[in-house]
Amino acid sequence: MTFADHFSAIAARYATYRPHYPPALVEALASLVTPRVAWDIGCGSGQLSTALAARFERVIATDPAQAQLAAAVAHPRVEYRCASAEDSGLPDASVDLAVAAQAAHWFDWPRFVAEVGRVAKPGAVIALVSYGNFDLDGALGEALARYRDVVEPYWPPERVHVENGYRDLVLPWPAIEPPAIEMTATWTRDELLGYLQTWSATVKLVEREGRAPVVAMCERVAQAWPDSAPRTFRWPLTIRLARR
Repeated sequence: MTFADHFSAIAARYATYRPHYPPALVEALASLVTPRVAWDIGCGSGQLSTALAARFERVIATDPAQAQLAAAVAHPRVEYRCASAEDSGLPDASVDLAVAAQAAHWFDWPRFVAEVGRVAKPGAVIALVSYGNFDLDGALGEALARYRDVVEPYWPPERVHVENGYRDLVLPWPAIEPPAIEMTATWTRDELLGYLQTWSATVKLVEREGRAPVVAMCERVAQAWPDSAPRTFRWPLTIRLARR
């Protein structure tokens, strides 16, 4: 099966600039199961995988893009595998937690549901985690809002699931009330600009129009943020949980 590969061309940048998930998320997920085996589905370059390894005995981290896995940070309890969410190659009833972080919107949903239902143990937890845009005030917020308008036509259609909080991605098992958890990142201006260039919409924009719109955005952000002082960015996490 082919997949829409939005990130292999920027795998190194993705590994460097994507935010990492907070320990509170890992603690919340681990508290719901016996923390033996976790499956990180669509793991990218391992932003959640290594965090899970702090609480789980073993983490199997899969992604269909080998370039993403090649940029991932190694960890003795994390096993990276090149495999799709819909055809993992994992044994039946073999994981205590199956979690997809900023990835479920890319899946072939009916095939994924069948696969995760096969791989998850009875009583295992299936978790979907996502984050959208952060909001900023002032000149920097205006510069970012202007760039969002520029890239809006280039978001893949699957982005709608992020925007609507995964409400249409239905898990056919009893739901668990999710915790309220926030993700934060304290970045320099260059780190913010690096992150914006990991958006799938930015990748497509550059493919279609070249780098001029991105350069213009970088200049506007530099005008709005002329100093080198780091700033903190916050995203409320969308979390959907179900018990197999």
